[in-house]
Amino acid sequence: MSRLIEIFWSFLKIGAFTFGGGYAMIPLIQHEVVHNHKWLSDKEFGNLLTLAQAAPGPIALNTAVFVGYRERRYLGSLAAILGVVVPSFTIILIVAIFFSDIRQNHWVDAAFKGMRPAVVALIVAPIVGLTKGMHWWMVAIAAATALIIWHFGISPVWFLVAGALAGVLYAAVKTRRAGLL
Repeated sequence: MSRLIEIFWSFLKIGAFTFGGGYAMIPLIQHEVVHNHKWLSDKEFGNLLTLAQAAPGPIALNTAVFVGYRERRYLGSLAAILGVVVPSFTIILIVAIFFSDIRQNHWVDAAFKGMRPAVVALIVAPIVGLTKGMHWWMVAIAAATALIIWHFGISPVWFLVAGALAGVLYAAVKTRRAGLL
């Protein structure tokens, strides 16, 4: 039972102290599960993050589900989900109740504008972290893909499918070559 509480508490802290959405949570989740608790290695976290990104739904929630499941199966997933969701739900509920009264307040507006650079930094940090250990051409492909998606408005799903097919083809060719040698 204590591991479930540990999972819940870890994700509750992440959910409560992260601003900027799912991508901003990634470095905190990585620090908590890889460095603090050692539930995953860096490589396992990278693989899990790839799976969380490919699955439908918010990346932070998907990551929490996968980490929780890996640690304690379904109850671990439930503990992680509740940990991530409860703070956001509570904050959104409070904001929804009082926000209409304070939205026009210039102090509130200034606070939101002041948080933007920090949110951008929290989103860029995991991207830079994920590029460590990648070949330069992989980083170039990722950057080119991001620019194409942004400029032409093409759905990222097509690039995910193409990347998955390229990975399967690469593995098949590599396996075939290893079998022939």
